[in-house]
Amino acid sequence: MLAAQGMQAVDGGEADLVVLNTCHIRERAAEKVYSDIGRLRREDGSRPMIAVAGCVAQAEAAEIPRRAPSVDIVVGPQAYHRLPGMIAAAAGGGRALDTDMPAQTKFGALPARRSQGPSAFLTVQEGCDKFCTYCVVPYTRGAEISRPWSAILDEAKALVDMGAKEITLLGQNVNAWADVDGRGLHHLIAALDRIPGLHRIRYTTSHPNDMSEGLIRAHADVEKLMPFLHLPVQSGSTRILKAMNRSHGRDSYLRLIEQIRAARPDIAVSGDFIVGFPGETDAEFAETLGIVAEVNYAQAYSFKYSPRPGTPAAAMDQQVAPEIMDERLQRLQALLNEQQHAFNQASVGRRTDVLIERRGKKPGQMLGKSPWLQSVHVQTGARIGEIMEVEIVSAGPNSVGGRAAAPALAEIAA
Repeated sequence: MLAAQGMQAVDGGEADLVVLNTCHIRERAAEKVYSDIGRLRREDGSRPMIAVAGCVAQAEAAEIPRRAPSVDIVVGPQAYHRLPGMIAAAAGGGRALDTDMPAQTKFGALPARRSQGPSAFLTVQEGCDKFCTYCVVPYTRGAEISRPWSAILDEAKALVDMGAKEITLLGQNVNAWADVDGRGLHHLIAALDRIPGLHRIRYTTSHPNDMSEGLIRAHADVEKLMPFLHLPVQSGSTRILKAMNRSHGRDSYLRLIEQIRAARPDIAVSGDFIVGFPGETDAEFAETLGIVAEVNYAQAYSFKYSPRPGTPAAAMDQQVAPEIMDERLQRLQALLNEQQHAFNQASVGRRTDVLIERRGKKPGQMLGKSPWLQSVHVQTGARIGEIMEVEIVSAGPNSVGGRAAAPALAEIAA
C-alpha cells in the first residue's frame, strides 16, 4: 500500500517512517512495543516518523500518546487503508489516530499486491465472536466478518498469476468463513482447487466448533488441500475449557481429531496451549499433558497465561503463581518438542514433494516446505517456486534434510 504512494522499504536506521505492527494477546508482546519505540531515537537525537499499528494500537489508543509522546500515528487493524492520509496529516505536525471499526472491511480499499513469492497468504475472514475469557481478539479485531466469495477468488487467481504455487487462507477463525449463499470454507476450498497453476491449499487458524463435516471431508477429497491442520485446544481439562468459554470439552476435541484422522490418516496436527489459567490445579495440568500424549502433535505453540486488561479471566480468583506457570510450561514444551522431533524422524526415508521457497545459508542449499509444513533443506539446483520430489534423509527438532529423489524403476523403464 505504501509502495503505491511512492515509498520503498529500507533498513530501519535510514527510514523516514517506521511502522510497528503489534500484537496484544500477551502482555510481553504489548510491552515490547514501548521498548522498541524508545530504541528508534538516533544518536543525534532525531527520530523517524513512528506509526504504531495493529492490536496494541486498537486496545491502547489513549495510552500510547501518554506513554510514548514520540509516536506520530496510531492506527488499528481495521483502518490500515487510511494510513497514507494519516501519514500526510502527521507530516503537517499533528498526531493522527484512527481505531475505527467500520462495517465495510478495509480490503476493498487496499491496492493489489505488486509481487508475490511461491507461497502466499490470503485473508478470507477477520474477527471473532467466540469471546474466550482470556482473549482480547474480539475487542481488538471486532466481530467475525467473511470476505465475499468473488473477491477471494479474484485475489487468489491474481496471486497465482504472479507466481504463487501455494495459498494459505487466513482468519482469526478461518473455518467460520461463510458467504451470503450459505457456502462454507469447504466450498471455497473446492473452488480454489479448480484454479489452474495452484498446487497447494492450506488454512489457519481454526476453531474446533467450526470444523464442519464438509471441511473434514475436504481433507479426504481435495488433493491440493495439504495434510496439515492447526486446531487449538488450549487445555486438556474440561473444567478449565469451560472456564475459558471454549465451547468444547476434552472428549469432544478428541472425537473431532479421530474423525479428521479417519478422513486423512497422514494428517499432521498442530495445536495451541495455555498453562496456568486461573484456578488450574496440578491434576488439571496433568490432563493437558495427557491430551498431548493422546493426540501426538506434529507441531504446537504453548504459552503461560497472560492476564489481559478487560477480559473476564483477568478478574478471576486463584491466579496461578509465575513460578508454577514456568515449571508447567517447561514440562509441556519438553513433551511437545519430543513429539515434533519424533514426527520429523518418522519422515526419514519418505519421498515427498517440496515447494522450494528460498535459498539456504550454505552454498547450493535451498529451503522449502513439505506437505506437512516441515522445513526441508536440500542441496539442489532447483529454482525458487519449483516443486521437486525429495527423499527425506535426516531429521532435526525443527527441520528435516532431503536430497533430490532418484527416479523410480518404473520411471526409468518408461
